[in-house]
Formats: sequence, C-alpha cells, structure tokens
Amino acid sequence: MVAAGLAGLLLAWGGHLHGLENSPSYLLLAATLLAVGLVGSTRDISFADVRAHLSTVLLAVTVGVIVKAALIAAVMFLAFDDPAVLVLGVAVAQIDPLAVAAMSRPDRISPRARAILSIWASFDDPVTVLLTVYFSAFALQLRGDVAGTAPGMLGHDPVDLLLGLAANLAFAAAAWLLWHVLQVAGLRPDAPVTPRRRAAVRWTAVALLILLVLVAAWQFLMLGLAIAGLFFRPRLGPVVGRSTQAAYLIATFLLGMLLVQGVRVLQGVVLGLAAVAAHMLVSLPLSRGLPAVDRRYLASGQQNGLTAVILALVLQRDFPGTVGVVATAIVVINSVHALATALLDRRRPPGHSDRPLPADPVALPRMRENPSGSLDAER
Repeated sequence: MVAAGLAGLLLAWGGHLHGLENSPSYLLLAATLLAVGLVGSTRDISFADVRAHLSTVLLAVTVGVIVKAALIAAVMFLAFDDPAVLVLGVAVAQIDPLAVAAMSRPDRISPRARAILSIWASFDDPVTVLLTVYFSAFALQLRGDVAGTAPGMLGHDPVDLLLGLAANLAFAAAAWLLWHVLQVAGLRPDAPVTPRRRAAVRWTAVALLILLVLVAAWQFLMLGLAIAGLFFRPRLGPVVGRSTQAAYLIATFLLGMLLVQGVRVLQGVVLGLAAVAAHMLVSLPLSRGLPAVDRRYLASGQQNGLTAVILALVLQRDFPGTVGVVATAIVVINSVHALATALLDRRRPPGHSDRPLPADPVALPRMRENPSGSLDAER
C-alpha cells in the first residue's frame, strides 16, 4: 500500500499533475471505489447476528459510530474553528477490517469480545459512508458555500434531502425486485431448475450486482446500495476480497497523487489523536461486562484503512486539503494502534481468553463460527 501511494506521488510530482479532483471522471472513480468497499462491508452483516445481538448492534451504530464521529468533529471544530473540519470526524470514525482480523486472534481476546468487535466493524463502514453525505451538507451550509454540493445531494434545501432519500429508497426497492425475480428464476436453493439454468441465473445475479454498483456510484446512491447489500448477495467466493484489495490499491495510488498538494501536519495529528481518544471513550459502553484485558484491546482498536482513504478522496473536491489531513491522521492512528497493541501483548496474561466470563449485562450470547465464515449465536 505504501508503494502504491509513493508511486502516485511520484507520478503527480514528475508529471506536474494538479487539480485531479476537479476532473469530471475523478468523483465517479472515487464513488465507484467507495461503492465496492461498501458492498464488501455490508456482505459481512448477518441477519442472525443482528437478531441475536440487537442491543450490541444499536450501541455499535449509535455510540460506536455516530457519537464517535460527532466527538471527533467537535474536537476539530473547537481546535480550528472551521466548518470544513467537521467532515474529517466522519472520515476516520470507522475501524479497519485488518485491525479486526489481527485483534480477533484467539490468544488476544475472548469469543464475546471478538463478537462485539466483528459486529462493530461490520456496521461502522456503511454508517460512516452515509454520515459523510449529511455531515458534508451541514459543513457546506455553515461555510456559506452556495456553489458546492455534498456528494449524493441535489442541493442544501430540505426538499433536496427528501428527494435524495426517495431516490435511494427507490434504488433499494428496484434491487429487491431484481433479487426476488432472480430467486424465482432459479437462485433459490429449492427452485426446480436444471444446473445449467441455475448457473446462468447466478452469473446474471453477479452482472446485475456490478450494474447496481456502477449506477450507485454514478448517482452516489450509497444509502440505497447499503440497503441492497443486505440482501442482494450472489455467491462471489474470493472475488469480494480481491475486489476490495484492488480498490484499496487504486485509492492509495490516487491519495498519493493528491498528496503532491502537500500535507497538513498539525490538523492531521490533532485529528488522529482525537480519533484514538474518541474510540477509547465510546468503547466503554460497548465493552461493559468484559474482562479488563478485553476492554483494553477494544479500547485500542482504532485503525484506519480503505474507507478512510476513499472518503478522503470523495471529500477532497468540496473540501480542499482533506487528503493531506486524513493521510497524516491515518499515520498517527495506525502508529498509536501498533504501539498500544504491542504493549498489550507484552502485558497479556497467558490463556486469558479461555477463562470463564462474567454475566454480560447486554445479554450477549457466546458466538461460534459457521461454515460461511459469519458468526452465529449458540442456541
């Protein structure tokens, strides 16, 4: 990833490329990358998990994402007194999946802590993407920018907001109708069709998913795509992971190209430290009732990656300098995360994750991994 960013920086510097974010195709490419990442994150959400851990899901969405983004935005606004910095709190409010994978090692945290972290990480990407639209509109209004328009918004008026919401809901409804037709046509496991027809329907479903991603990126219908991602799930195998990895490489390359405009070290450092502190604060209600070691690991779990990079690319056009701030903040956040994890690993008592846990005040059942890779509650 570092090599991709450096390659982009060198290309922009050597080719004297400036104003990339103002090109007509830039926002479409950034929105496409965001849509690909959004589909990947929503596929990790299991309805069985939602039903079994509804209270944890609500805490993850409200406290773990919305409150955290608001806290970071408030710190940035108080520190720099600029409405444009409000959107920065959203850009770094999510947890990178790589941090979740590393933190979820059985020798680090207990199964219940892994379940909480998995649910938190599954929901924070879609929610931060949606918050970006509305925080951007609010920041543009405070800035008095009548020309700028937040991504996915027709304008600043409440009517424009309602029209945008209606367009997203219509998109999701169309996706549901397509999925229902595909189920009837042979995608449903018990549908009486030949293997050849079933294979043809599956390929059709994949093609339609690609079309939905492109349309959502074109019109920035990220709310509609997030809803569609909850049910429009053709079998893709390793394609999802590879697509997400490719999107990360491309996004990092673009980030490097934009860094030729410079970085904002002070704002980036403050943003990074604010994100770490906000995550530690909001982790308290989410980790309530867990052993002390689990609580410490969850409190140090803030790390940023794909979504933060792509959101910075999307916001750069209306909020110049966003990339320079977010890139610095990512370095700060990930450095703090690496240092904190290393210190916790040294202090971790052996075999702590196998110890019996106290009663959970949010009634979170123990989790097991099913063959599909998602977490289900033990009945």
